Amino acid sequence: MSYEPNTRVTVVDIQMPFWSMVVFMVKAAIASIPAVFILTVIASVFMAILSALFGSGLR
Repeated sequence: MSYEPNTRVTVVDIQMPFWSMVVFMVKAAIASIPAVFILTVIASVFMAILSALFGSGLR
């Protein structure tokens, strides 16, 4: 089997029933909740470190 690394593919249409798409989008939204929580924790730790290094600026 030959593999061509520079093969380009263009998707022109996706056949998917409406309710299957709705279920997929709901699952994607539910899956994003933990990701947002993790990113919030990371951002909070990062901001706490910056605040400790440079001060809060509330003088």
